[in-house]
Amino acid sequence: MAIQERAARTRGRLVLAAAQEIDRVGYEGARLSRICQSADVSMGALTFHFPSKGALADAVQEQGWGMARSLVDKVLASTEPGLQAVIELTVGLAALLERDVVARAAARLGGERQAGSAPWFRAWLPVVEELLERARKDGGLRSGEKPEAVTAMVTYLLAGAESQIRSGRQAASGGTTSVADQLEEIWRLALRGIADPDA
Repeated sequence: MAIQERAARTRGRLVLAAAQEIDRVGYEGARLSRICQSADVSMGALTFHFPSKGALADAVQEQGWGMARSLVDKVLASTEPGLQAVIELTVGLAALLERDVVARAAARLGGERQAGSAPWFRAWLPVVEELLERARKDGGLRSGEKPEAVTAMVTYLLAGAESQIRSGRQAASGGTTSVADQLEEIWRLALRGIADPDA
């Protein structure tokens, strides 16, 4: 049992080190030697657990996908109306990207790799579409508004959040507001509308 636990810890350190490396330099720039150094393991230990860089990246993607899916399941279990659940999910995903390097690396890998496990967005995008369709049916969306347009907005919001987080830039105002908080404010603006109807 001690050998299995040690192997699981080594595997976990490798996935975390790989996520940190991929988050920093991307899949192509990631070097197995730096991952081994960061995880404090030999190259032999790495190849014992992961026969290739692709297999290690797959593990990062799977773990990040699982994190996003856990958040999706939590939102689906809530009793929030469809549109409010979409907002909760969007803000939650931004917070996940902000705080967890594995989630960020998985999202980055989803954009950089054609092969491997399912892209990160597939863990949440179908649910956003489902929730928005529910919102349309239950009157949560204004008459005439298309769920597809809101789905596109959510995708752009999360891509922007990921870019903002990756760049390390603070709020445009120079404050220290988190990206998740900024996203929540953007949703408030979208729900309220920004155009003066009398203008």
